[in-house]
Amino acid sequence: MTINSHDKPVKPGVSGQVSRGGPDPVEAGNAARIAIVTVSDKGSRGEREDKSALAIKELITEIEVPLGEIVSYSLVPDERDVISAELTRLCDELAVDLIITTGGTGFGPRDVTPEATLDVIDRQVPGLTETMRIEGLKYTPKAMLSRAVSGIRGNTLIVNLPGSPKGVRENLQIILPALPHGIDILRGIASECGSPHEQLNRS
Repeated sequence: MTINSHDKPVKPGVSGQVSRGGPDPVEAGNAARIAIVTVSDKGSRGEREDKSALAIKELITEIEVPLGEIVSYSLVPDERDVISAELTRLCDELAVDLIITTGGTGFGPRDVTPEATLDVIDRQVPGLTETMRIEGLKYTPKAMLSRAVSGIRGNTLIVNLPGSPKGVRENLQIILPALPHGIDILRGIASECGSPHEQLNRS
């Protein structure tokens, strides 16, 4: 499987470890720096193809105005400490603008992505996950069972998505239009909606 522009194969990892692929971190001008983290025991053992990460890549790079540059891809097992450590590394060391996770948001005993995310974020962004759940209800009542969260650590936005390609597409499509502005605010290149500065400019 490949999910990056350099077509480097992603080697499956083993339980308790992180398998990383994708291009080396690059500066992409004003483009947002994006990381994809797939959370899957089977995926980390090489027992399942990571089609959800491919769906994320397609959505964020094939829209009319691409959201940004994918600079990191990680495949981790459903281990809370491993997930939180990888999220922390991407925020604090790689300094990405956006982390999109897929997997581990359900009711299963090993579905701990929301807890791992809450371990590392400073502030929650409930509007994103609330909107995804509402939109998901148009397709299935099971959408209300999602425990996904979204939040901010430092200047990085983290968004949890479901583990299936179908769920990824349905959820990510609905929040894509809002993400660029939110990322720009975190990067300090846009003002808050409805700020005094924007209101003054409208008058």
